[in-house]
Amino acid sequence: MSLEALRPSPLVEQATQRLRDQITGGHWPVGSKLPGETTLAKSLGVGRSTVREAVRALAGAGLVQPRQGAGVFVIATEPTEDWTARLRRAAVADVYEARMTVEVQAARLAAERRTDADVTAMRAALEGRRAAWSGGDHAAFVDADIALHATVVDAAHNPVLSDLFAEFVPVLRQGLIDLVELLGLRDQDPAHGDARHAALIEAVIGGDGEAASRTLQTELEATLRELLAQQ
Repeated sequence: MSLEALRPSPLVEQATQRLRDQITGGHWPVGSKLPGETTLAKSLGVGRSTVREAVRALAGAGLVQPRQGAGVFVIATEPTEDWTARLRRAAVADVYEARMTVEVQAARLAAERRTDADVTAMRAALEGRRAAWSGGDHAAFVDADIALHATVVDAAHNPVLSDLFAEFVPVLRQGLIDLVELLGLRDQDPAHGDARHAALIEAVIGGDGEAASRTLQTELEATLRELLAQQ
């Protein structure tokens, strides 16, 4: 059995970090041109392919920009924070507000665009939420609740709205689980939110976009108030 070749990624990461430090430290200010691959490779003690990968990583971070036939130029001294990272450090309530904006509009569109397959999926998700509520697993209930909302968003048949909702889910999930546990919602109301969720699904199925968006707005605002109260 032969050994696999060592992967060059650690060396690329080191080269990327060294170049990043030079840029963020002001050695190469915005607008300046980086030395050529050969010069950088010699300075760093690595191959040109490693430099090329490091420059590609810097470009992905929004620090440099290759210009055809001209070279690589510094365009920023601070890396661009990607959307997922920004969501991870955002407050749950802030993400929930953004979710409301996306989902309420999606509900209105879903009432116009839902298909027979969407209707089947939404009704199945509503039953799944009811089944999860009767159990004792808080996480399972939150997952079932999110799955129901996802079927409404997907029924809008707008992939951008669906992708945005999917990005919100990992940030919201644990916050919602904590909320259910903290407030003892199962003890207060064995069918918590069921009537509003049923009304939402029926409004979408019935093609009433205004009723769907209004019902969803009321439901989400109630949860948002609870989230804000826990901050």
